[in-house]
Amino acid sequence: MMRLHFRGVVLPGDEVRDLWVHDGVIGFEPIAEAETVHASGWIVPGLVDAHCHVGIKYGGGDEDRDGAIAQAEVERDAGALLLRDAGSPIDTRFIDDREDLPRIIRAGRHIARPRRYIRELGIELDDERDLPAIVAEQARRGDGWVKIVGDWIDRAVGDLRPLWNDAILKEAIDAAHREGARVTSHVFGEEALVGLLDAGIDCIEHGTGLTQDTIAMMAANGTALVPTLINIDTFPEIADGAGKFPVYAAHMRDLHRRSRETVALAREAGVPIYTGTDAGGSIPHGRIADEIVALTGAGFSAHDALGASSWNARSWLGHVGIEPGAPADFVVYQQDPRLDLAVLNTPSWVVLRGRVYDRRDPVTAYR
Repeated sequence: MMRLHFRGVVLPGDEVRDLWVHDGVIGFEPIAEAETVHASGWIVPGLVDAHCHVGIKYGGGDEDRDGAIAQAEVERDAGALLLRDAGSPIDTRFIDDREDLPRIIRAGRHIARPRRYIRELGIELDDERDLPAIVAEQARRGDGWVKIVGDWIDRAVGDLRPLWNDAILKEAIDAAHREGARVTSHVFGEEALVGLLDAGIDCIEHGTGLTQDTIAMMAANGTALVPTLINIDTFPEIADGAGKFPVYAAHMRDLHRRSRETVALAREAGVPIYTGTDAGGSIPHGRIADEIVALTGAGFSAHDALGASSWNARSWLGHVGIEPGAPADFVVYQQDPRLDLAVLNTPSWVVLRGRVYDRRDPVTAYR
C-alpha cells in the first residue's frame, strides 16, 4: 500500500496537522517517500450512520449480495465509513471481507410480534415469553447490539401501542447485557418508552414520543437517542396513507410536528444524540449529510451536529477517530464544513483503511 501524506485542519481540535498513512493506519511522524495527496483543507474522522439498513431494498424487500454491496459503496462515497446496521433481513458479513467498504456494526434482525411490524422483515414471536431467549441469540450473532421493535400500529385499536409487557422487556434486556450486548428499540409513540427505559434499554431509535419525563429518564440513565429526523419527515406521507386509522394518522402528524422540539429538549437535558438516516426501505442510502443538517433544526450548532456524526458517534460505538495508530478512516473537505454544512455533500477525498477515493472525480479508482 502506498505511503501517503495529508495536511489540513483536523477536527474536532481545529489543529493544523500532517497525517501520514501507511499500512492502513495513521501516523503523526513523517514517512520517507510519502506522496502528498492533499496539502490544505479540513480533515474529519469518518462519518457515522448510526441507524441504517444494509440489505433492505429501497422501496422494500430484501437486497441481494450485489445490491447490499452497492448500498455500502454509496455510504462510503458519502463519507459514512462506520455504519450501525439497525436490523437487516440478510447476513451481510461478506462485506467484512471487502477492504473497500465501510465497517458495519450489526444489530441482527428486528425482533417483533406478528402483524406488528413490516411484514417478513424481522423475527416475529408468537409468544412474547420467547423474547429473552431470542434477544440472547441475536446478541451472540450480532456485533454488540440487538434491536427490539418497541411499538407499532395495533390495527385492533387504530393507533401505536407497545409490543411487550414490562417484565418481559426487563428479562430480555438483562439477557442481552449478560451476553455483553447493548439493546436499542424502535419507538415512535409515548406509551412504550417508560417500560423500555425502566428495563435498562441502551438506546432509543426515533423517539418522537419522548416527553419531559421520559427525556429526564434517558438523561439520568445515559440512554442514547438516534432521532432519524429525515425519516421522521416521512410521517405526513405515512399519515396520508392511513385513512382507515384516523387516530393513528393524527398521532403521526403530531409526532412529526413536534419532532425538532423533542430533540432540542433531549439535547438540553443532556441526552447523548447521534445521527442515523434509517436508510434502506423508504430512505435511500448516502444521505448522512442531510441528517447532520437536520440536527441544526433541533438546536445543534454545526460543530456539534458534525460531532454527532463523527468523533462523538465513533467514540460511542467503540471506534477511535484521528490519532496515531488508528485506522486511516477520514474525510477531507476543501472548505470548513461547519461554516456551511452543504460542504459535506462534496468531499474531496474519502480515506478508508488507508485507501484513497478521489471524490472530485468519482470515477477515479482508489490508490
